[in-house]
Amino acid sequence: MKTTSKRQKVGLLLAGFYSVLNVVGVLFPPPEGQVGPPIGILIVDCGLGLVGLVAVIITWRTGNRAALRVAAGAIIIMTLTALPAFFVDVPAVIKLLAGVAVLLTIAAVVLMFSPGRRTTPVLD
Repeated sequence: MKTTSKRQKVGLLLAGFYSVLNVVGVLFPPPEGQVGPPIGILIVDCGLGLVGLVAVIITWRTGNRAALRVAAGAIIIMTLTALPAFFVDVPAVIKLLAGVAVLLTIAAVVLMFSPGRRTTPVLD
């Protein structure tokens, strides 16, 4: 069993939170006539959110590095599906949410892959 550092746990919490948001996002599609992600993207993000959430739980409990990579890959792909919002004519709030998703993903991935603190012996 491998251990995870505090930084990695914070990154896992962020990734888990983002994954949960994407899982429940499919339950709230934009109303007819309003701008928002297509239902196909919401379904894909829901699936990726489930994969990411399971990977986060496995990593948290076992420290499995492969599951850590799967969790990172899932949130990165979810964020890539939000990037078209920057290039189409959508309300500013949607662009803001996409920007927050990008920043959240960067923070989570950096923290998840940050090494734990190493102790160095002090010589007398």
